[in-house]
Amino acid sequence: MRLSAPVYHLKRKARLLSRQQNIPLHAALDRVAAVEGFAGWSLLASKTNSAVPVGELYSRLSPGDLVLIGARRGHGKTLMSLRLAVEAMKAGNRGVFFTLEDTEKVVLDRFPVIGADHAEFADLFEFDNSDAISAEYIVERLAQASPGTLAVVDYLQLLDQKRENPELMIQVRILKTFARARGVIVVFISQIDRSYDPALKPVPDLADVRLPNPLDLKLFDKMVFLNNGLVEFKVAS
Repeated sequence: MRLSAPVYHLKRKARLLSRQQNIPLHAALDRVAAVEGFAGWSLLASKTNSAVPVGELYSRLSPGDLVLIGARRGHGKTLMSLRLAVEAMKAGNRGVFFTLEDTEKVVLDRFPVIGADHAEFADLFEFDNSDAISAEYIVERLAQASPGTLAVVDYLQLLDQKRENPELMIQVRILKTFARARGVIVVFISQIDRSYDPALKPVPDLADVRLPNPLDLKLFDKMVFLNNGLVEFKVAS
């Protein structure tokens, strides 16, 4: 399906609609997406990312990597993480999706959006949206995971939302140590700060990651940033 205008034009249209009708931006984005023939903005965003060589991105990941996928809302970061999980499962590895945001139905409904059939990976895919999700919980759940297992954490900024959980920095360090020891790939979905301005740079970077609490971003081995259909892969220096 061909879009009536470039994605950045559609985003501007949504922002104008949001101001004119006094509705949240995400609601305006969904309305614009509906006019374009999509059920929601995330589905429209996935179309713009459809040509991304995800297989190539996955091939650049190594067992033990901590990966960050950053994008603003509606730019495909969740879909990208799920596509990487599918690539892992195609290679015979497990894919585990830990989320503090979505229901199982919402996640499973995304499989056809990315051109995958969940039934094909039923024996390899696990979904977990326990309220107890934290670094300790994830380590316990993956204690017997085989090297190459890819675990998605949705999302980074929610890991320490409960006071009883350790600080975000401590949790990420725990998961890094575990990933290295077990050979598991841990992919963190991350929010991008509202101050990010695509007019200044087309794709966000580490400086734009939203950090409500202190975190050493050098803990991440690989990064994927998305915006308006553009994808940038980076390796920690």
